[in-house]
Amino acid sequence: MDINTIPVISVSYNSAELIEDLLGSFRAHYSNPVTIIDGSSEQHYRAIEAVCARYADVRFIHFDYNIHHGPGMAWAFQNLGLHGRVLVLDSDIQVIRGGFLEDMAARLQPGMYGVGYVNHVNEGGFDVKYEEGAVRYLHPACMLLNIEVVREWPLPTKHGAPMTEAMLALRRAGRSDLVQGIDWLRNDFLAIETNQPRLYLRHDWQGTVKRSGSYNLEEWSAAAQAAAEIRLSVMAMLPPTARSIVELGANDGMLATSCVQADPQRRYVHAGSHPDNAALAADPDTLDDGFFRDHADADCWILDQALERSADPLQLLKNIRKVIKADASIIVVMPNAQHWSMQLRLAVGDLKYADHGLLSSGQRHWFSRGSLLNLLREAGYQMEQGVPLIRQPLTNPLLEATWKQLFSALGADPVLAFQDSQPDTYVLKARLAG
Repeated sequence: MDINTIPVISVSYNSAELIEDLLGSFRAHYSNPVTIIDGSSEQHYRAIEAVCARYADVRFIHFDYNIHHGPGMAWAFQNLGLHGRVLVLDSDIQVIRGGFLEDMAARLQPGMYGVGYVNHVNEGGFDVKYEEGAVRYLHPACMLLNIEVVREWPLPTKHGAPMTEAMLALRRAGRSDLVQGIDWLRNDFLAIETNQPRLYLRHDWQGTVKRSGSYNLEEWSAAAQAAAEIRLSVMAMLPPTARSIVELGANDGMLATSCVQADPQRRYVHAGSHPDNAALAADPDTLDDGFFRDHADADCWILDQALERSADPLQLLKNIRKVIKADASIIVVMPNAQHWSMQLRLAVGDLKYADHGLLSSGQRHWFSRGSLLNLLREAGYQMEQGVPLIRQPLTNPLLEATWKQLFSALGADPVLAFQDSQPDTYVLKARLAG
């Protein structure tokens, strides 16, 4: 393949200046066909479209919403009829001199996933300094891909690190060797920190954020950190000798991976409803007696947002109790319906359903700390350990004082009731009673 026929993909958002710099610097050295996948707002996309029109063989595809970096790449990989090698560049890349694409093409061998800047992240996609146990991450700021191989693995997602799912899948399959890092690219990307001269490319990190204000991924970041906190809390409660674990519920698979990596001899079974992804759903209410009998040897049962999504949470707990070993335990992850934000919503009638949380469509039951403990006792369990996860505490003194007055007027302990309104999630460990 002629080096100048390799198609180039870039995702843009609200910055005509960045696209001007990218296309101008790239066209000074290469004539490759370029496609800009754009998710800019109405006041910005016309200017970006005008920039693209000034350059030959540049295709502009606009979406009437912020498609985000990961989904934008995924759309291009699936819909543009791409084949062979494909170059992906961030919108804030500037080409200093030619030769970089030739070098990357020489390194990308048939059957490889891609080459580029490789750093290391944890399973949540956050950068880490360590390499042992970390995930090798091919950064989408500049990567040359074999697109047919890319399509065999999970596509980029809406995520602060959109290649995380693909890189995790490669690692789990033992095929991280399909990704190769390039030293000069790493040096070029880190030059802003090291003050070393750049060889081919300039990339001042988060250029889009500096121009447009945000990646609009705050929700993802908060959710990823919350999931990591829950995952660590659950793992801390696992019996150290647990060799067989059954998870019913909502986790995204990272808990299973972490548990097995901590002890490769473990057997880990996952079945249950996923709150945000119907494709991962398997209603725990449909599990028959045979399923529970088949896993009677489990040392721990994890119920991650399963009870409140079950039609009959008491029966689900009893089904486990029929087969659970005397020395086994259950770990329950439960959103707190008594959280102050939920009480405030009820007080003002703001009960708008959402895609996640206590007002998601999959939510069938609400539990407070007290009602959860009552449910466990009724099912024949007793709590052994509990952790309240507080991520959004109430910090308004006036509201706090008002709430405590209300609790006192209702005959409740104002201090205890206020404390119970602070956690947004409980992680509890329980065993058979008596």
